[in-house]
Amino acid sequence: MERTENREMHIARTFKAPIELMWEVWTNPEHIINWWGPNGFTSTIHTMDVKEGGEWTLTMHGSDGTDYANRSIFKEIIPFKKIVFEHFNPHFIATILFEAKGEETQMDWSMLFDTAEMRETIIKVHKADDGQKQNVERLEKYLAQVSFKAQK
Repeated sequence: MERTENREMHIARTFKAPIELMWEVWTNPEHIINWWGPNGFTSTIHTMDVKEGGEWTLTMHGSDGTDYANRSIFKEIIPFKKIVFEHFNPHFIATILFEAKGEETQMDWSMLFDTAEMRETIIKVHKADDGQKQNVERLEKYLAQVSFKAQK
């Protein structure tokens, strides 16, 4: 079996949110625009058809005014368990796994690039490893806000 560690970015975290809420904030554009992207970025979702073969297009807006067009195709959707999408330019396969742990949810998010060189370039040029960590931190903060509102 091929080893892929040198082509992969990976992060795992357990969130204080039930799996139903985690799934909602990952699959509903009204939620994902509030946390998607690294610090200082905002997103405009153009399409987000969360089904196998469905397209996800968005523009990420950097704090410097630069726009970054993004296009992905959903490859596998297992509600409350798994999201797999193929992202184009740069090309990678993202796999997000969810596991309910009572009122918490463990998330395991990996991005598999075509080559180790592509992974290294994306990290060096775009600081994608930091960006993924910041994205998860933004998700955690957003989940806390949404959970707090739900309790009121």
